[in-house]
Amino acid sequence: MSQHWTSTLGLVQRAGALVTGEEQVIKAIQSNKAKLVIVASDASSGTLKKMTDKTTFYRVRLAVVSDRETLGHALGKHERVSIAVMDQGFATSIMNRIQKELDGQ
Repeated sequence: MSQHWTSTLGLVQRAGALVTGEEQVIKAIQSNKAKLVIVASDASSGTLKKMTDKTTFYRVRLAVVSDRETLGHALGKHERVSIAVMDQGFATSIMNRIQKELDGQ
């Protein structure tokens, strides 16, 4: 089986192609720098709606997956609710892995 998609997040972070936190993610979306936004499935309904609205308006791919602990752990942090991937290659790779995982279930 291929690597889990979260294993790529640390690499993306070290490459400087990732931002976390609601404000930073929204700025990345609005400046057209975000190529993929990942939101934890246990995010508040308000956060989820805001991210859905912004990504829809700015035409950025959105993935609602996992939980805040899993996202944080993948980055070596405590908890993370929202992440923006700023590199198209990484974004495509992560989305492909997420899709394969979803298709396998």
